[in-house]
Amino acid sequence: MALPAVLQNLRLPVICSPMFIASNPRLVIEQCKAGVVGSFPALNARPQSRLGEWLVEIETALAAFEAANPGKKAAPFAVNQIVHKSNDRLEADMATCVEHKVPIIITSLRAPDAIVPAVHSYGGLVFHDVISVRHAQKALEAGVDGLILVCAGAGGHAGTLSPFALVGEIRKFYQGPIILSGSIASGDAILSAQAMGADIAYIGTRWLATPEANVSEGYRQAIVESGAGDIVYTPYFSGVHGNYLKKSIVLAGMDPDNLPHADASKMNLGSGGAEADSSTAKAWKDIWGAGQGVGLIDAIKPTAEVVNQLEAEYRAAKARMLAATAAYTD
Repeated sequence: MALPAVLQNLRLPVICSPMFIASNPRLVIEQCKAGVVGSFPALNARPQSRLGEWLVEIETALAAFEAANPGKKAAPFAVNQIVHKSNDRLEADMATCVEHKVPIIITSLRAPDAIVPAVHSYGGLVFHDVISVRHAQKALEAGVDGLILVCAGAGGHAGTLSPFALVGEIRKFYQGPIILSGSIASGDAILSAQAMGADIAYIGTRWLATPEANVSEGYRQAIVESGAGDIVYTPYFSGVHGNYLKKSIVLAGMDPDNLPHADASKMNLGSGGAEADSSTAKAWKDIWGAGQGVGLIDAIKPTAEVVNQLEAEYRAAKARMLAATAAYTD
């Protein structure tokens, strides 16, 4: 099945994942100008009235880019909506997105039954985060246009399944767009995602080490200095299992090897995140999310340079694989 038209002319088969706090208009604009889909969580725009302002800022900047560069087209952008009972902004945020006809809506946590018709009313697309076959089936029943498979090693609220397992099982019953997430931080990994049956790579952590990301310098530097072994997988900070940088947990005065279990019922995404308790650091500010692909990031670079590097790596990987497999295809 062919990809939707809006995704057929990307520079690379990449959607940049929406990162809480870190993704902002500046980062999204640079991602789209570089030819990959940029995105941000609606909840990053605070107060709610700022969401419309952010959308205008992005739309205006991308239109100006295209006007100044005849023949070049910016990639589309996406907004992430958290479909959870604690998100008391969902209705208002969706109304704003429908008003602006946001090209892609990325939904998370629960099947977006009520969101899909609203987005389809203006021709937009809905892609949904899933971590299992059961979640994928529920999302498809809701009518989504594509599945984002959040596999082991992804930053944020990651799943535990190997991408080889999850992609293969879902391809048994679904031939539509699959976007794959999980430790993808290089052009080689983008090609690997396609080779195993996905259509597009979903990249998040790689953008944290850019000047455009809305993170502290300490956070950026920790991304560059860390490896896969420095990632802690725990539900403690938000009530849902997620991957976090060990260094930030230590800096917050906690022992990353002895974190208690969290109560998922206390998750409160609508008000900005969930606090572990009154004496610990706020997960959305002091605890730094990251995926296991951090070990492939060795420098802080502007977003445009990161995309250039990913493209060079992707092309080199294709050439290398064609040479390596030539003996098996003759």
